[in-house]
Amino acid sequence: MKRAGYWALVAVLAVYLLFPFYYAVLTSMKSGSAIFAVDYWPAAFDFSNYRRIFEAQPFARNILNSLVVAGASVALAMALGVAAAYALGRVRFRGRSGLLLTILAVSMFPQVAVLTGMFELVRGLGLYGGLAGLVLSYMVITLPFAVWVLTAFIRDLPIEIEEAAIMDGARTWTLLTRIFLPLLWPALVSTGLLTFIVAWNEFLFALTFTLADRQRTVPVAIALMTGASEFELPWGDIMAGSVVVTVPLILLVLVFQRRLVSGLTAGAIKG
Repeated sequence: MKRAGYWALVAVLAVYLLFPFYYAVLTSMKSGSAIFAVDYWPAAFDFSNYRRIFEAQPFARNILNSLVVAGASVALAMALGVAAAYALGRVRFRGRSGLLLTILAVSMFPQVAVLTGMFELVRGLGLYGGLAGLVLSYMVITLPFAVWVLTAFIRDLPIEIEEAAIMDGARTWTLLTRIFLPLLWPALVSTGLLTFIVAWNEFLFALTFTLADRQRTVPVAIALMTGASEFELPWGDIMAGSVVVTVPLILLVLVFQRRLVSGLTAGAIKG
């Protein structure tokens, strides 16, 4: 009875979590008034909406923009986050706790609160309308999260490993690259994947700091899809675009599932 109840609960959760995506796939294969009909099984496999989003607009370029921006944001956040986490987790200096609280406070601000200041910064640096401006603005979102998570992981690593390496003559750079990085792989994978999802789905900065269609990322491209008239929304195209941009995230989670789980649970059990 316990096993049957367990699998029944798993089935209910799976249906609850997967049904919205499943229904989005069904809607993406409909057009016209058929979109508003409630169906739970595909009547026909019509991929015209998928073809149209790539033909009517530079959707492939938008996907590439999102990949470049999210990938660069994750790379910068991980590189800066590991260095900052090592300093905050292992080096004792005055004001360390206050600095950590400041980093946490930065991540608490809503995006709209820092939008004006970030706009002036991006425009002052001459990065407005380009992907580099998006990468810089995304650091406000991704870097505090990466620093906090990686600092917690580094603090949980045994200090004896570091002391043994120092006794063998290892310097700071060697400690960071040869000792800590191999031990931090689960944390890097989980943190990098979560920051990639945040950067991939970000909308407000991408909408504000880009103008041309070929410079936009996929969330903005989907939001600005229009139909035959200004007030008509092409729901079939929107659903097709949503499915296309969701599949890479699902594949990433499935590929790194084990490291993601181990990274999220590392440090939870000691001894």
